[in-house]
Amino acid sequence: MVRLLALIISIVLLITAASVALRFMKLTKYRLSWILLSISFAFMAVRNIIQLFERFRGTPSYTWQMIDEWIGVLIAVMIIGGVILIRELFYSLKRAETDRVRSEKKVINAIINTEENERKRFAKDLHDGLGPILSTVKMSLSALNDRIKDASGTVILNNTNHLVNEAIATIKDISNNLSPHVLSNFGLSSAIGAFTTKINQTKAVDIDFKSNMEAQRLENDKEVVIYRAVCELINNSILHSGASRIEIELNKHEKFVTLQFNDNGRGFDTSTLSKEDTKGMGLSNIETRVKTVEGVFILESTPGKGTSALIKMIE
Repeated sequence: MVRLLALIISIVLLITAASVALRFMKLTKYRLSWILLSISFAFMAVRNIIQLFERFRGTPSYTWQMIDEWIGVLIAVMIIGGVILIRELFYSLKRAETDRVRSEKKVINAIINTEENERKRFAKDLHDGLGPILSTVKMSLSALNDRIKDASGTVILNNTNHLVNEAIATIKDISNNLSPHVLSNFGLSSAIGAFTTKINQTKAVDIDFKSNMEAQRLENDKEVVIYRAVCELINNSILHSGASRIEIELNKHEKFVTLQFNDNGRGFDTSTLSKEDTKGMGLSNIETRVKTVEGVFILESTPGKGTSALIKMIE
């Protein structure tokens, strides 16, 4: 009785499995591998049904035994064929995933390039548009020096000259920060060196920058990604970590370029970065940008022990 019940349950389960598998054939675009596996489930159910009838009839006949054995052979052949052919299905899924990742990187690269082009355009418009206007204002103020005789007018004129000079210097700084000419003209090492020197002059933090890539260039996309990452990491250290010292090393070893960043700030618990509401957009952007150039970004931090970051990519 128990064996009979088990046989009936197996028939029901195999019919269910066959019906579900057959419904999935459309999703697999009617691949032969899945068709063979689906039909094998159906034949298993048929085989068990035959066995059930034979149990009610009593002693199985020779003919039914032969049919049962050959159905078993047929099932085995279909399963072997399905398993062998189903590899193509997995290869197709892998290719689809590879194509998706490649397309995603192309989109992100296009966004980054568009962003950089807009930075360059805005920096050029700012420099070429407002720069000449302020220079003309400065020339006009200089022409007034000989015409203003009273002391109060001279003070006002000097203050105005000072403000115009500050405005011209600010425009140059903004233009250079948007699209640093040092990066495009002299390379990554020079650009980071110029940026850190400028930060050191503010006395906000002491930055020690070392590199063995003084005269070496990378692809434009990689230089931009590393430069923007350094700027973001320095900005985070100044604004959030309270660091007084930052150490940056940019080095090339054989085919690999590495950037090591360390600060002595207050640090933080990196487990909080797994939460979307606490993950900073800056760090997320660094990670996304680095991935688009086939690089890796590793961030480590411990409360009270500072923060370190590593960027590594092929030259």
